[in-house]
Amino acid sequence: LATAGLAGLLALTGGEGAGRQALVGGERSLLLTVTAGGAAVLDFLTPDTVLEGARYGTYTLRAASLRGDSARYRGEARRDFLLTARFGSGDGALVLVVLAGGDRAAPGAREAAAELGHLVAAAVGRSRERLADDIRAGRREALLSGLQRLTDRGYGRLRARAAELGFAEEAYTAGLRGLLLPLDPDCPHRICFGAGAGGVFRLRGGRWQDLEEDGAAPGGTGFRFRASVARPGDTLLLCSGGLAEPMREEGLLPAELAARWSQGELPGLAAFLADTQLRLKGYADDRTAAALWEA
Repeated sequence: LATAGLAGLLALTGGEGAGRQALVGGERSLLLTVTAGGAAVLDFLTPDTVLEGARYGTYTLRAASLRGDSARYRGEARRDFLLTARFGSGDGALVLVVLAGGDRAAPGAREAAAELGHLVAAAVGRSRERLADDIRAGRREALLSGLQRLTDRGYGRLRARAAELGFAEEAYTAGLRGLLLPLDPDCPHRICFGAGAGGVFRLRGGRWQDLEEDGAAPGGTGFRFRASVARPGDTLLLCSGGLAEPMREEGLLPAELAARWSQGELPGLAAFLADTQLRLKGYADDRTAAALWEA
């Protein structure tokens, strides 16, 4: 992870732009053709897959965002968004993971997810010192109100942008999940927040717990907040709607992940990517996940 920035992302394949489509091995892939004077389009490329990993103190982080089979077949870009950043240095530093996902049928879904993710990350960066102090001190109410305020502002900016583009507010939006992690090894607090589609799950003692089952409706837009105390052996999983849905609706996926992640040895980057790609019939959306293993 790089300080205060998008870091260490590994772009594997794919992309988006004004180009041509080719059917390769029965799979439609979007290939970019850049004409003379068209290099500016490179700023808007979206990689098929991004992969991130880091280890700090007592925890190990893995994160991945990958294009779903549906978008891949249609030759469309990944709509989900993933950002990881470290703000500050030393024990007072703060690690942020932000993931967002839009409705694949909505116009501008990719742009909305990216805009929301950047807005929230920038707001966290501006408030990083106060947030870090509140996390270390365990000030739950202060964290809840502060994170809800900056999340609401992000969605407010999306609504204004939707009006500028001529989109309905409910079309130009995205589900959001954020994770705040202190670098202080003596601070066990883990802060999750967000709104809209997505999920937060915890693997403890070989069994999954849905940490949002008593919160707002999974498809709703209400603000969600969870402050938890880490225990050795815990695994915390944040995911976009494309992974949260099968985690809640299909027993096979959580059972398989529990079996893979309860063996004592943490998955490497390649293994984690393979885990997030486990296929289930009827679930073909983009998937974005961030998992945290506690030593």
